[in-house]
Amino acid sequence: MKKQETQDENVKNRYSDEELEEFRQIILAKLEKARKDLKMLTEAFANSNEHDISDTSPTFKVLEEGYQVNSKEENSKLAARQDKFIKALENALIRIENKTYGICRVTGKLISKERLRIVPHATLSIEAKLNQPK
Repeated sequence: MKKQETQDENVKNRYSDEELEEFRQIILAKLEKARKDLKMLTEAFANSNEHDISDTSPTFKVLEEGYQVNSKEENSKLAARQDKFIKALENALIRIENKTYGICRVTGKLISKERLRIVPHATLSIEAKLNQPK
């Protein structure tokens, strides 16, 4: 069945509506989790003063504030990365609506189902990804 499926993918120029629906469900699940994670990260660096250190000695206060700044920066970077991931997933949903989802933007061939199930926002086939300049 695998060989037949691979041959069919090479002949087809787009995924069927049923296949697109399967990918849409995968993307929606990942999108829901990504949005929850982003909310948690955003709250983490926005509300970092919940456990204030105003009553500790000055030495510990300086160390703690340094840690808080570093932690805020890390959370901010993670939140920006998560936001980028969410946008990529949303763009994948648009490609599903346009029925262009799963088509490699370099080769024009279908991206393998296995790759799309793991990386549903992929726009490059493995072949194109490996041939990219480093």
